[in-house]
Amino acid sequence: MATQVTEKEARQVAEDAREQDWKLPSFGKGLFMGDYRLDLIHPQPKLDAEKVEKGERFLATLRAFLQEKVDPLQIERDARIPDEVLDGLKEMGALGMKVPEEYGGLGLSQVHYNQALMVAGVWHASLSTLLSAHQSIGVAEPLMLFGSEQQKREWLPKVAYDHVSAFLLTEPDVGSDPARMGATATPTEDGKGYTITGQKLWATNGAIADVVVIMAKVPKSERSKGGISAFVLPCDSEGVTVLHRNAFMGLRGIENSVTGLEDVYVPAVNRIGKEGDGLKVALTTLNTGRLALPAICLGVAKWGTKVAREFASERVQWGQPVGRHDAVAQKIAFIAGTAFGLEAMLDVCSRLAEDKKNDFRIEAAIAKLYASELGWQVTDELMQIRGGRGYETAESLKARGEKAVPVEQVMRDMRINRIFEGSTEIMHLLIAREAVDRHLQVAGDILDPDTEIKDKARSAVAAGAFYGKWLPQLAVGKGRDPRSFDEFGDLAKHLRFAERSSRKLARSTFYGMSRWQAALEKRQAWLGRIVDIGAELF
Repeated sequence: MATQVTEKEARQVAEDAREQDWKLPSFGKGLFMGDYRLDLIHPQPKLDAEKVEKGERFLATLRAFLQEKVDPLQIERDARIPDEVLDGLKEMGALGMKVPEEYGGLGLSQVHYNQALMVAGVWHASLSTLLSAHQSIGVAEPLMLFGSEQQKREWLPKVAYDHVSAFLLTEPDVGSDPARMGATATPTEDGKGYTITGQKLWATNGAIADVVVIMAKVPKSERSKGGISAFVLPCDSEGVTVLHRNAFMGLRGIENSVTGLEDVYVPAVNRIGKEGDGLKVALTTLNTGRLALPAICLGVAKWGTKVAREFASERVQWGQPVGRHDAVAQKIAFIAGTAFGLEAMLDVCSRLAEDKKNDFRIEAAIAKLYASELGWQVTDELMQIRGGRGYETAESLKARGEKAVPVEQVMRDMRINRIFEGSTEIMHLLIAREAVDRHLQVAGDILDPDTEIKDKARSAVAAGAFYGKWLPQLAVGKGRDPRSFDEFGDLAKHLRFAERSSRKLARSTFYGMSRWQAALEKRQAWLGRIVDIGAELF
């Protein structure tokens, strides 16, 4: 049963889970502050030549396997991934793409990992979802970021080879508000472990998982602050039960579960990080994990470009191919342009993640938000271009002798991307919170109605000093110089526009904070628009 908490308590739990410090430079943060640091993303970090060769070799193996061994229509028809397909993925090392070689994985770069998800997702979205849930948010990523050496040696070789993993956070009454979490992890009397009780919902891979990362709340005590904590839990532990395999509009092949836990013992050595650090583990994991979803959306956009162009050149109406009619040509241009833009955005984010010299939490969140929204628009336009053949199932098309193009399936599969791993609405709020972080650091006490008057006065002095220097810098910049960015040739005018718009965005954000102050968090539509502008500029 979910815990009842106040809005203030829920907000504090989320705030405590944030990465509080900006130890590395951030292009995304600067973009919202009017500080257009192009040098942070150009030139892009180069990939290690050996990793590139290894990554391309794996992609070739994966493509061959999908073409020769995997029937996407069978996955859709049976609503499950065949055992032999999963075994084949295990055999080629697909479960350990991101796991370092020293722990038994392939050690692929973030760039090639994302490309692998693109390849698998175009074949069938359930395949990329399986691999993403296993590696981007499953056991491997949290352990690589927060695990002890003992935990890494114990679990990474297993999940890299044949142990399917999942991530258990959501509960029947708990979604984007984890402060209400009902699952508990009660310390044993001898202090050597915990007893977990609760129920988890919508655990992708949960129905077939061998091991999971589970979030549960440790009760507060004299010796511990308690709080939401993360644990590695083998699924063959006594008391773990898959109560139901969930079925959805799309992603029909995924093994998504309702999982019950009744007095499940987990040793203390399986706790990831400290007690109370569970949400921080989850949110930090998602910084990189969220890049999986844009990769899947990009794969669909590139596939959609190919499908749209082929159909528009073959289908003749009113005496010419439909692609020559401007209304259709504009849709094809939108799909192709979107694919180009998403690929550039994902490549930048992936290289930043691989390079580890920048804080890319805002960039990754924007990539998830933007790709899921545009991916849905691409699918809708593709459906419109193919008309009845888009609405008809691939099985039906094949049965009557036409090419089995699964546009209606892709539309069903793509719809979830605007919901899971942070809905569009939650992503707007998350990005907005990070975008105004500097403002809250210098003026947060002034905006907080609970702050003492003397503390407000002290903060006002510091804020005055900051804004007295910062605001004048927003008046002029390189974007006003017609000679700036000339080294980019024809693209220079676009960079000048982006620089000017970045400063304008920063001024608008400051205006909103000045006008609504503490009530700004209630202006969700306005905050969403601010975030969308930043996403467009990025």
